[in-house]
Amino acid sequence: MPVVLSTDLLAFYRDLSQRTLTVVDLETSGHKPPRSRAIEVSVLNANLKDGILNQETYLINPGVLIPPIITNITGITQDMVDDAPPPDEVWLKCLPLFEQGTLTAHNIGFDYPFIRAEYARLGIPFYRSQSEQFCTVQFARLMLSELPSRSLPNLVKHFQFPVGASHRAEADTMACWLLAEMLLKEIANEDDEAVLAKIGQQLLSASEAAKLVGGSQKSVRSRLEQAGAEPYISRTGTPLYRRADVERLYWQKHQLSLSS
Repeated sequence: MPVVLSTDLLAFYRDLSQRTLTVVDLETSGHKPPRSRAIEVSVLNANLKDGILNQETYLINPGVLIPPIITNITGITQDMVDDAPPPDEVWLKCLPLFEQGTLTAHNIGFDYPFIRAEYARLGIPFYRSQSEQFCTVQFARLMLSELPSRSLPNLVKHFQFPVGASHRAEADTMACWLLAEMLLKEIANEDDEAVLAKIGQQLLSASEAAKLVGGSQKSVRSRLEQAGAEPYISRTGTPLYRRADVERLYWQKHQLSLSS
């Protein structure tokens, strides 16, 4: 995999700030498709220039029982789902929305497989390349390293986003957009130096640092400590390192290889 440096991230998110985002959130009957099914979907199209272009939200009746734990989390009951339209009706309505913009979600690794599985059931291939996907969890970890949690409910509380209760598709999609809008405006409007300084504060695990620098985790940890990089100890006791310190090590190694 290619090395992704702060300057690469800055260029990627600057480009992303000019695009229209297709923000999605699903509530589901379980954790993994195809065994679990989507029971609610909300899709929102928006960009920094025009704001929110549209939002559509649907409950879905996939013909499955809703586990009590899902009702406890989401408030979606069996009766609500039983009265909802079937999957083919909902997903065909959503398809024109999904076919535009950059697919965006807070933890897109959860929502994207469900979307693909639902369209596969209808015989419709659905695919978005990595360059057409945007995960706001990863973006928040990059830009909000000082916060103890980047879960969407905690971010809603922290920033006091004016949305409804978490764990419903409409509110979570809106919260995801408000987060993306806030951080992308910062990327678009701040000068390079200020944004790169903030990106440099991102916390990386030893394995992530080793992938960036090259070499074993043990050797990279040792070199970081020798360079005076103080690790941040997470709540689980895991040492984490600032991206700026790791990239400094990367450039030292890169310059040595060029001079040898």
